[in-house]
Amino acid sequence: MSSEVLNGRYRLLQQIGSGGMAVIYKAHDMLLGRTVAVKVLRSSLTKDPAFAARFKNEARSVANLQHQHIVTVYDFGTANEIQFLVMEFIDGNDLKKIIKAEAPLALDRVLEFSIQLCAGIGFAHRAGIVHADIKPQNVLVTRDDTVKLTDFGIAQALHTAQSGERQAVVWGSPHYFSPEQARGERPTTASDVYSIGIVMYEMLTGSTPFTGKDQRELALAHLQAPVPNVVDLNPNVPIPLAQIIMKTMNKDPLQRYRMADLLGNVLKSLKDRGAAYTITPPPMAPAPSAPTMQNPAAQYAPSSRPPAWQQNPSVPVQPPTMPNPAPQQPQYMPRPADPVPTQRMDLAPHAPSPVPTPYGAPMQGGYGAPMAGPSRQMPPGMGPSGYTGSYPSQQMPPQARGGLDIPTVVLAVLAFMSVACLIPLYLAVFQARF
Repeated sequence: MSSEVLNGRYRLLQQIGSGGMAVIYKAHDMLLGRTVAVKVLRSSLTKDPAFAARFKNEARSVANLQHQHIVTVYDFGTANEIQFLVMEFIDGNDLKKIIKAEAPLALDRVLEFSIQLCAGIGFAHRAGIVHADIKPQNVLVTRDDTVKLTDFGIAQALHTAQSGERQAVVWGSPHYFSPEQARGERPTTASDVYSIGIVMYEMLTGSTPFTGKDQRELALAHLQAPVPNVVDLNPNVPIPLAQIIMKTMNKDPLQRYRMADLLGNVLKSLKDRGAAYTITPPPMAPAPSAPTMQNPAAQYAPSSRPPAWQQNPSVPVQPPTMPNPAPQQPQYMPRPADPVPTQRMDLAPHAPSPVPTPYGAPMQGGYGAPMAGPSRQMPPGMGPSGYTGSYPSQQMPPQARGGLDIPTVVLAVLAFMSVACLIPLYLAVFQARF
């Protein structure tokens, strides 16, 4: 078909790829003068008019997906009962060829490819489109490592195809579809997330997680086999990234990331905070070993090398400069706590008697109880709670003991008599006045 012209506009130059659904050609758009890629559907898929109509409608919807990580669809046409798509030409390789040549890929490259892939698929998910056929063959990588996802239109047409038609094509990539697709169910955005996880697994290990002798064994592996841990094949993969891949390949769609955007945000966060995560960490410098001295006195022996001024007399000798010592900050020692007496001592010559109260009972507790904590220095005969002993030089006043002394009684009687003598004088003055 090379050198053939489709619709009098697209001249096919050479075949650059093929798959179970289409053959891809590099072509020249003679109207606009640019290089394009033309995907020609196989004749077995174009014989059914219903499938051709569905494919045309989906191609129109995908043509509206303008995103930097999605291959742009330029045109759709039919020529000589051949349906074809005209798309943006990508100068590079598909991801499958890169994996075969370089796997396992470096961690930073795997994260960058995966983030770009999630960005393109997430844009389609927000537009209500599920790819359903994500695999490395459909991921194109430019020479500057920019990811471009293709084959949206074909995948969407397959979603609504009859079961026989879908089997004839979908079984072409059984290593990457989700368990629900293996059961024949309609794929969802979570199905695309599952396929992204398998692509990440393959970039890190060079192989797909599930294998089988035929399509049936592969389908059962997606449905029943436990998800292998990527660390088992590549121990250099960081544990957080391995856990993310395990989540993307969960058998239950509800346990995965719901959309590709969510997975992309998680990978961005891991990349931003994971500068220490490297596939091959740099070697650490050996720790300096302690010098071994055969003769300890040798370190104090004078050097046999002459000083600088003898080596070169023209160099002026600079006096050594001593660095100014940093000012010493005054050291303030904390004041020691008052010592807590281990035993209460009474300096009175005899044991004190309890202080009587107005109610006749000695004070127990309250203000009469000993104070807690370290005690201050008290005069002799005084305990921590007041006067509990006797004075060494004088007796306690009678008032303190509750009695009255004789001088006080005499003074009280004299005062009463003086007042009584003044009463007649007050009466005489009152009568003389009135």
